[in-house]
Amino acid sequence: MKKVLLVEDDLVLQNLINEYLEEYNYLCSAFSNPIDALESFKKKPDDFTIAILDLGLPLMDGFDLFKKLKEIKNIPILISTARDDIGNKIYGFELGTDDYLSKPYEPRELILRVEAILKRYNKVDFLKIHDLSIDLNSSSVFLSDVEIEFTKVEKEIFLLFVNNLNKIISREDIAKETSLNDDTKNRTIDTHISNIRFKIDDNSKEPKYIKSIWGIGYKFFYDN
Repeated sequence: MKKVLLVEDDLVLQNLINEYLEEYNYLCSAFSNPIDALESFKKKPDDFTIAILDLGLPLMDGFDLFKKLKEIKNIPILISTARDDIGNKIYGFELGTDDYLSKPYEPRELILRVEAILKRYNKVDFLKIHDLSIDLNSSSVFLSDVEIEFTKVEKEIFLLFVNNLNKIISREDIAKETSLNDDTKNRTIDTHISNIRFKIDDNSKEPKYIKSIWGIGYKFFYDN
């Protein structure tokens, strides 16, 4: 069941949204205190599918809560607020909100917007390999939900492995299929592999991802 993190200090509206979400088969974890909501999210971020945030909250502004949640996990967020001025809307979308719904509104509209957001997220093709997540549309790579900063060549090599899981790839093929020169020395390729291993938290002595095939090249091991 999809779980919603709802942060709304208007208890009447909070209860109404909660009831609607449950009616449409969403499990709702509702908070009026943003600090309590943040602590709950920190403990089990993967339990939550989407967050609905008010902006005018006690103790912490909704935008600050938004940024703290995003630092923990790239969760879809819908802003639900009485701040309907264009400045707040622009700032919300600049931060990366998935939708901005101005109060007052019908709860059914909120449900439809939540469903639309989740449909968009479900269309993104992700390959999950242990702690690694690869967005097959944007080619972004994440380790425990934190994007990995590869160099151009490192990303080309990594994606070559991802497109050839469990297949042996020679050093010659690595040079040929990336922007490296065909005459690139093996030592240079091995250095790139070492850097990739470090960035994906792969132990070079006992690698679980990129395994060396003696005298040939490498294989990216994927046990699904």
